[in-house]
Amino acid sequence: MEIRKLRSEEYPPMELLLLADPSKELVDEYINRGECYLVFIKQQVVGAYVLLSTRPQTVELVNVVVKEEHRGKGIGKKLVLSAIQTARKNSYKTMEIGTGNSSIGQLALYQKCGFRIIGIDKDYFLRHYIEEIFENGIQCRDMIRLSLDL
Repeated sequence: MEIRKLRSEEYPPMELLLLADPSKELVDEYINRGECYLVFIKQQVVGAYVLLSTRPQTVELVNVVVKEEHRGKGIGKKLVLSAIQTARKNSYKTMEIGTGNSSIGQLALYQKCGFRIIGIDKDYFLRHYIEEIFENGIQCRDMIRLSLDL
């Protein structure tokens, strides 16, 4: 498995990124402002994440995604830990991440990687997404915000 930054001559894997965030407009916006990293297995892209500088010394980890057929193998955790390592190398002091209230697996993963819940943006997904989102039989309404001191 190899994790590397998207090269300037490469196109972002939009089909993959849209699995984690169904808003093409939002994905386009943060892809243009951030840095996309890809994970390869046997030269095939199977996952990605984006680091987005938000404030001085603060970076947000957005759009952590693994292709469905590769989930449950620890790749997501490796992506999160890679992002943390990259942020530290780039002298960031804080990493933030947000996920839906219905994203039970992601909430567990981020906390296992050291993130702590710092707040809730109520009705975030109702304000920013046209179509309703459901995961685990729960409507995704609120953004759970987490932070990690690097």
